[in-house]
Amino acid sequence: MFIVTGASGKLGSLIVEALKRLVPAHQISLSVRNPEKLPERLAAGVRVRRGDYNDTDSLRHAWAGAKRLLLVSSNARASGDNPLDQHEKAISVAKEIGIERVFYTSQVSSNPLSHFPPGRDHAATEAMLADSGLAWTSMRHGFYADSILSMHEHGFATGTLTGPEDGKVAWVTHEDLAEADARLLSGHETIEGITPPLTGNHALDLADLAQMASAVTGRTIERQIIGEDMMLESLHRAGLSGNVLEIIIGYYRAAKAGEFETVDPTLSRILGRDPRQIPDFLSEKMPRT
Repeated sequence: MFIVTGASGKLGSLIVEALKRLVPAHQISLSVRNPEKLPERLAAGVRVRRGDYNDTDSLRHAWAGAKRLLLVSSNARASGDNPLDQHEKAISVAKEIGIERVFYTSQVSSNPLSHFPPGRDHAATEAMLADSGLAWTSMRHGFYADSILSMHEHGFATGTLTGPEDGKVAWVTHEDLAEADARLLSGHETIEGITPPLTGNHALDLADLAQMASAVTGRTIERQIIGEDMMLESLHRAGLSGNVLEIIIGYYRAAKAGEFETVDPTLSRILGRDPRQIPDFLSEKMPRT
């Protein structure tokens, strides 16, 4: 049995769709906090059970009979909760019930000293896995391309991408990462421990993105560098919480330090093709005017 956690989220749902192309649906089980919210297309032909990282009994039930578990990392830090406590509970249950291998969705910034708070969480979780006695694979994802749009929606609309000094990022789509994750979970690919960075083929900073977006939309989009204090003041006015502010500022510091810039061919090898190019991604998401 292949277990996919977080199957109602964007990454998890795409992993389920990719996994259904690789293994029979009856061998797949979905572990979600709210099964009633799962779209019918995802639930079709698979086992669905409630599994909440904060409820170990629910995890034991949701993961019963599993051999391979894909553990989608918690985003609890953004809301002020403790993702490490959740991960620790999940890994403990996986060991208790005899999971043969855990697959964890990590990130390229994984490092105890990362400027990016989630990067420190990923490093701590990888250490838990290494100490667990379980067989494990940690997929070090590149930065999600969707974040280009979510972080800079206002900037693309107004024509100015504003933020502190940044650095190059090897952006990659959820779809490409989900396909690679499904191939690893299903056993079509095997990597022990930490994977190489699973990234796009090009690293781009905000100035590069502004130029690409200008070409795609036919509008002039510029890059404006401001200080961290000015950025924080603007985010405070927008009503964002302290936890979210820490993550956003951490992103800029980490990008400037080169934590997201590595380009690696491993994702291309697993997919058997080049990952989606960012100009094509922007062209689909941003209408031309």
